[in-house]
Amino acid sequence: MSIIKFILIFIVPLIIIILIIWHFYLEPKINMFDNDRRVINFRKMDKVFPSKVIRHYPAKTYDFQENLRDMNTSYQFQGETRTMTDFLQRTGNTGFLLVKNDVIVYEKYSQGYTKFDKKTSWSVAKGFISALIGIAINDGYIENINDPITQYMPELKESGYNNVPIKHILQMSSGIKFSEAYEDKSSDINQLLYRLFLYMRPIEKVILNYPSKFPSGDYFEYVSLNTQILGLLLRRVTGQDIVSYLEKKLWQPMGAESDAYWLTDNYGTEVTFCGMNCTLRDYAKFALVYLHNGYFNGQQIIPKSWVKESTIPDTPHLKPGATDEIYFRWGYQYHWWIPEGSNGDYCATGAWGQYIYINPEKNFVGVKTGSSNSIMRTIDDVETVALFRAIADKLMDN
Repeated sequence: MSIIKFILIFIVPLIIIILIIWHFYLEPKINMFDNDRRVINFRKMDKVFPSKVIRHYPAKTYDFQENLRDMNTSYQFQGETRTMTDFLQRTGNTGFLLVKNDVIVYEKYSQGYTKFDKKTSWSVAKGFISALIGIAINDGYIENINDPITQYMPELKESGYNNVPIKHILQMSSGIKFSEAYEDKSSDINQLLYRLFLYMRPIEKVILNYPSKFPSGDYFEYVSLNTQILGLLLRRVTGQDIVSYLEKKLWQPMGAESDAYWLTDNYGTEVTFCGMNCTLRDYAKFALVYLHNGYFNGQQIIPKSWVKESTIPDTPHLKPGATDEIYFRWGYQYHWWIPEGSNGDYCATGAWGQYIYINPEKNFVGVKTGSSNSIMRTIDDVETVALFRAIADKLMDN
């Protein structure tokens, strides 16, 4: 066989295959967070990663009432008077939705986003997993939150999760050794993503070998691996995938008005620490379920006791002011943050500016999506809560 024929038969097709894999699979993932791509990617993550659809049920849709108004609330932060409009522009906002007394009072989208887009949530997704754990306990799939995870997932006995209570995992106090440093390409969180999507390994195979760092239940350390373990626990005890259980027990009962989707590995297993994607209005409905102690759209969706237990820290190392300084010493409980100075308000946050904020005292929720320049939590998180609190106060006065 001549060299030219060999090249045409074998080398050229191989190059074409490599280019196709690069263009359609690898390149979108590797460059997903580039400054010129985040805004677009964050509303079409199903084009970057595999996903499963969470279907809404049109006959049970909860229809929001609207009383829209112009708003540019002023607030105090770091000794300065600042405005809502300036903050949203400065932090790369893509969507901002405010609900008072279950009525939408403000809704604004930026950078090409609309109310119909499914916006990615990053770690806001952890709040959905927490809700499903509470529902699974109520359904009898999990006997007790203090049960060790290995009672249900014996394959973890050789890992740092051996005999760790489910409660400690929810509280980010598992003691597992896992680095969440997103800016470090060699960190555990980045290596986990590489294993899933570059080396194409199943997610249940890459979570088995992490050792302990310290005893569980004593120290707070934010670790996304914990939420992935809880997702696999839900799949194991319910015998259903996350999307099916969420759709039946939460999404359709709360009256979601649109389909959503959850990102998966290459084998259909949900990436539970960051995979939820939906509209701002449906994020707001999820927040309203919590605002109303689990009762919404005519039914008790999440047990009332679980909502309360999830959002009030019950150990000293999880109280506001006691957690590590990277997160500005906010409190934490079952995948929900409790800001300093809380009068019962709490929130879920995600990288690059994603938020659900819930203020039961003011009967107020806020949702924000963005594509800021910071992947890690920064002073912007504290300022976002300051803004939400100022808006809630102002709406109380009107």
